[in-house]
Amino acid sequence: MDFDFTEDQESLRDAVRRWVDKDYDFERRRAIVKAGGFSREAWDGLVGLGLSALIVPEAHGGLGLGSVDAMVVMEELGRGIVMEPYAQAALVAPAVLAQAPESVQAQWLPRIAGGEALLVLAHQERGARYRLDKVETVADGLSLTGGKSLVAAADMADAFIVPARSGSGIALYLVERDAAGVSTRAYSLQDGSRAAELSLNKAPATLLVGPDQGLAVLELAVDIAIAAQCAEAVGAMEKLVAITAEYLNTRKQFGVVISSFQALRHRMADVKMQLELARSMSYYATLKLGEPADVRRRALSQAKVQLGQSTRFVGQQCTQLHGGIGVTDEYISSHYFKRLTAMEMQFGDSLHHLGEVSQRMLDTAGVFA
Repeated sequence: MDFDFTEDQESLRDAVRRWVDKDYDFERRRAIVKAGGFSREAWDGLVGLGLSALIVPEAHGGLGLGSVDAMVVMEELGRGIVMEPYAQAALVAPAVLAQAPESVQAQWLPRIAGGEALLVLAHQERGARYRLDKVETVADGLSLTGGKSLVAAADMADAFIVPARSGSGIALYLVERDAAGVSTRAYSLQDGSRAAELSLNKAPATLLVGPDQGLAVLELAVDIAIAAQCAEAVGAMEKLVAITAEYLNTRKQFGVVISSFQALRHRMADVKMQLELARSMSYYATLKLGEPADVRRRALSQAKVQLGQSTRFVGQQCTQLHGGIGVTDEYISSHYFKRLTAMEMQFGDSLHHLGEVSQRMLDTAGVFA
């Protein structure tokens, strides 16, 4: 299989990398964290690159590109640990809206492509323990009542994609933030990004996907988010490894740089191995997004398990190799460590996805009758 990127994809990578290096450096990121964890100016910068239109169909004003292009973008955003919810707004939301009635697509997809509307997924509930089929929010006709937790930049978004129980199934609805009965309570997460609790009290909603297909589309949406997060983690780990290597080649003990110490070189080799394992599973996750649901779900859970293992190992080892400076807020590597730690807990932690993989391992290899 050919894993080389096309010339257009490499050009896309270069464009995003230049934006990250120039317009989202460490000092600007720290300022955004202090301001609450979301910058409309930074989001407009992503829109200006055309990234909000990346996977929106050309018929609705988008570029109509695919999942590999999205992976390239997410790797570069991971290098800069960009906090704005790009994956949710530009990858997940268009994928869900593609399953909605044509009138809804015509209303929202051009606005997403042009950066005029910011839509995020609001699916997590207290007590659900990452289970997508455990939904307490209820739909009464076209009004929703319930609550969602850890909604990315909810108080800054224009609308939400909300799963709600309708009859015997789960349907997906679009709820606008300024609608009656909608309230948010914002807070900062450990990695500095912005999230909020979303409360709905008979809030008017637009039906996107009915209860017969709602859960299946929600699972696809979360799988897209996991694949994007895997790519983001690869970019973040790659940058953290580079920062650590530079530190080891600069810091001196006993009159020599510490990169000459064999024990530290072995640890860096182990770190690099975990990075490459994560990269392989990131590619695997992206390439499996087009597979049937049962194959796709298992593949994405496998990728998420490897992501959790790699981010934990790389983050911890690189921090230890830096010594005390590695945990200070003034030094850049600590922010990568916090972001990588937060990633393991989003869209299902490692133990949850290990259970998902186990449930789907039905092949016996002839061992059992």
